[in-house]
Amino acid sequence: MNAYVVTLLIFGAVVLLTVWLPMALSRLPLSLPICCLAIGMLLAWSPFTPLPAINPLENIKWAEHLTEFVLIVALMGAGLKIDRPLGLLRWSATWRLLGIAMPLSIGAIALVGWSVLGLGLASSILLGAALAPTDPVLASDVQVGPPQTGEEDSIRFSLTSEAGLNDGLSFPFVMAAIAIAGQQPGGGFGWLPRWFAFDVVWKLAAGVAMGWVVGRLLGYLTFRMPEAGRIARTGDGLAALGFTCIAYGATEIVHGYGFVAVFVAALTLRGVERKSEYHGHLHDFGEQIERLLMMVLLVCFGSILAEGSLLSHTDWRIVMVAVLVLAVVRPVAAWVSLIGCRLPWADKLIVSVFGIRGLGSIYYLAYASGKAKFENLETVWATVFVIILLSVVMHGATVTPVMRWIDRRRGLDPSKSTTISS
Repeated sequence: MNAYVVTLLIFGAVVLLTVWLPMALSRLPLSLPICCLAIGMLLAWSPFTPLPAINPLENIKWAEHLTEFVLIVALMGAGLKIDRPLGLLRWSATWRLLGIAMPLSIGAIALVGWSVLGLGLASSILLGAALAPTDPVLASDVQVGPPQTGEEDSIRFSLTSEAGLNDGLSFPFVMAAIAIAGQQPGGGFGWLPRWFAFDVVWKLAAGVAMGWVVGRLLGYLTFRMPEAGRIARTGDGLAALGFTCIAYGATEIVHGYGFVAVFVAALTLRGVERKSEYHGHLHDFGEQIERLLMMVLLVCFGSILAEGSLLSHTDWRIVMVAVLVLAVVRPVAAWVSLIGCRLPWADKLIVSVFGIRGLGSIYYLAYASGKAKFENLETVWATVFVIILLSVVMHGATVTPVMRWIDRRRGLDPSKSTTISS
């Protein structure tokens, strides 16, 4: 049988499912990512096997660039969704999650990796840095709604804004792991000054600055230049893809963090003209592309899981670490970070628990694996894959009933509404 024709058939089915499944699953305790994993597993076990069911360690560059692209599309979409203007008080929960919860998570996961899995220093830090960020791709069910729809309560806003920024902010820790892995034996802390000056200060500053500059420039071209030449006048959401690639590419050229720049550019673009209907066109197109890419990658992910060569490294220690990361580390770290924040306890609990792990973790592992040689890398990959699998299933099965419960709770008692005024 012609493998190319079979692949086209499967791709067509995936595209149609991208359109239909969100509607079909809207009232069920299931999520689109769960269905994608199941489809990938069934295809891997089928006699056609058109998917490359292989260890991603054998195709590092493919794994890196595919996940990288879907991440930047998701980050642009997350930034365009947010109606709330940037501010210290308005974004207080976000700053706490980024400044307290994420470093605590990295440290705790690294400690668990070292003590339970027996990883070295570099591999432990890499594991923590890869798993600490929440995923902007798989968390759509707990994110804010499209621009100007009013679907932006404190839970959805906190999780959306956190996912938009923590991918870029975890990069310095990934770079620290790479620096440690690449140094000569007995090198001590010789890597530290350059890492702090370049990988922390310069790359973060360049990411923020380039995101702002690109966002302002694109905002002028879209909304402020003479009307005949405005991009918004076209009504074409395809421009969102151009905005994303320009912000990311320009920032990477000057050695900044492109993930930070893409999200900042989206926020800046919204700020240039906050009420325009064109933001809805940009968001809708970006969401369609993101959903399609996410489905394709998760089908491949399910295929890899079903093939089994990578998960053959899994033992009770990896399962134990996965449970600790999802059920203890993230909830406790996020809850601690939100102490003193003006949110009801139920909102804090949901924000703390729904720290979904996903494609971002695969990107960081693929990126680091191509830059340096890490000890016990197969164990790190197997741990991340198990955690993503458990996260997709656990969060996907609970997000619909939990969010319906909290929405009903708000409707029955408006005095306890969690929306923070902007």
